[in-house]
Amino acid sequence: MKPAAANHTRPMVLIVDDEADILELLELTLLRMGLESQRAMKVADAIALIKTQHFDLCLTDMRLSDGTGIEIVQYIEQHCPELPVAVITAYGSTENAVVALKAGAFDYIPKPVSLEQLRALVKSALSVSEKIAPENQQRTLLGNSPALQLARDMIGKLARSQAPVYVTGESGCGKELAARLIHEHSVRQEQPFIAVNCGAIPENLMESEFFGYKKGAFTGADADRDGFFQAANGGTLFLDEVADLPLQMQVKLLRTIQEKKVRKIGATQEEPIDVRIISATHQALSSLVENGKFRQDLYYRLNVIELKMPPLREMREDIPLIAQAILDRLAKQSGASLPDLAPDAIVALSEYSFPGNVRELENILERALALCGGNKIGRDDLYLSIPEAALDESSHEPGAKWPLQDYLDRIEREAIQEALEKTRFNKTAAAKLLGITFRALRYRLERLGIE
Repeated sequence: MKPAAANHTRPMVLIVDDEADILELLELTLLRMGLESQRAMKVADAIALIKTQHFDLCLTDMRLSDGTGIEIVQYIEQHCPELPVAVITAYGSTENAVVALKAGAFDYIPKPVSLEQLRALVKSALSVSEKIAPENQQRTLLGNSPALQLARDMIGKLARSQAPVYVTGESGCGKELAARLIHEHSVRQEQPFIAVNCGAIPENLMESEFFGYKKGAFTGADADRDGFFQAANGGTLFLDEVADLPLQMQVKLLRTIQEKKVRKIGATQEEPIDVRIISATHQALSSLVENGKFRQDLYYRLNVIELKMPPLREMREDIPLIAQAILDRLAKQSGASLPDLAPDAIVALSEYSFPGNVRELENILERALALCGGNKIGRDDLYLSIPEAALDESSHEPGAKWPLQDYLDRIEREAIQEALEKTRFNKTAAAKLLGITFRALRYRLERLGIE
């Protein structure tokens, strides 16, 4: 049973540690923040207090005389998940921090305890316990399929945590939307959400873009400038296509995440940052780790909790609803009258495999809205390839020039793959070789399903 809230006017914090000097430090710091606290030196004592009293936050050490702080985290997760709990870990013990976050901890803080980090953690945690973020009406996941409902439920759980999240899924399946929903339903909703496409930043600019620089740090640095981490301070930093980070940048990113500090180029001092990291990629990071292309230690820091976004073909029953919502938005943006989807168009969309997922669906509907002659979009207005079979190139004679779209896609795919091979899969160089922009290349890679 959930204990009733006490009649104290100030938030109450349970602090658990078997070292009296640490307890005294935490108690004094909390008192100066206007908070009340109660002590416990054992796992059993802490659980007994949680059963009988109301707390707004729990801070627990990892190592206790009769057990570990993980046991307290697990008890809270099972019996009072609305109570945020943070763990205090030994210096350099990032493995324990990851275990605690996966068990349900809100956040962690390393020893020796930094009072500045402690205050920031406490402020964030108490905001979580005071309210539940209202749902954002502008962004939502449409559909009721089991796969989508599972993702939606997971997003709700992740919004209550501060753990790093790794979003997986195919291109165009809504990984950035999921990251934004986690942010908008979290305590950080009033703070910045900074989305960074790691594959779009030239390697020689990465450090200055991520960490900022001081005036005079290099030629052209005529003023101080903040990087992505400073811009996202207090909020969320979304690292899209994180697999594209070069190994040298991965080392610097790992240190920043572990130490929660950044140093601008040209600066002599580090500055603390409070940023939640959400990363995403359509590639298999575990395979890249095995091949030595992605650092294992960074992989474990980013992949604390994994969120899998389902492809559109796994939620076919949701396609009509999603399609109608996209059409409604596109019609409003263009000022056109809203056409209906004919029954044969709905069947065609539901049968199509959508290698480009929701992004491809949006492109198909935008084209259909522009080209349809009446107030109804039919199957022919969609210009879809033959379902499934059309995706199998072996079903066409080599060199066949029809269906026309398949023929053009085949030529485009061959040209892009050749350019990628010639540039050793450097997308920026490949785009230059093809005579198109990097953004245009990314669009074509996603549309054609090239990884």
